[in-house]
Amino acid sequence: MMQMSLWHWAVIGFGGSLGAMARFGVVSWLNRLHGSAFPWGTFAVNVLGSFIMGLAFVLFTIKYPQVPGSLRSFILVGFLGAFTTFSSFSLELLSLFQQHFISIALTYALASVLICLVAVTAGYATGRFIF
Repeated sequence: MMQMSLWHWAVIGFGGSLGAMARFGVVSWLNRLHGSAFPWGTFAVNVLGSFIMGLAFVLFTIKYPQVPGSLRSFILVGFLGAFTTFSSFSLELLSLFQQHFISIALTYALASVLICLVAVTAGYATGRFIF
């Protein structure tokens, strides 16, 4: 595992703060715009973030590998990681498929969705019980 300087951590944190604010803004705007029960804002952020994650990954690892690691981390880990963690999940899933780990990829996808649904339900129930 590579050692990261304090600067590198700060860059990721700054990217994360911008990504979180962007997510909040886009989700709020789209949900107000559509006003339906379907979470259009979160859905759009997940799709857009996943698309940008794939695009940026190719740009930074194949097309322009000389881009400094701090800039890659700012965008991929910081901004997009906070904009939507679904984009990181999607990239990891794609990587498993590309490596022909089909059963692991399918298990990861199914388990992530189902277990996270169970976890959020458990957290909700615990919160309702405690508070």
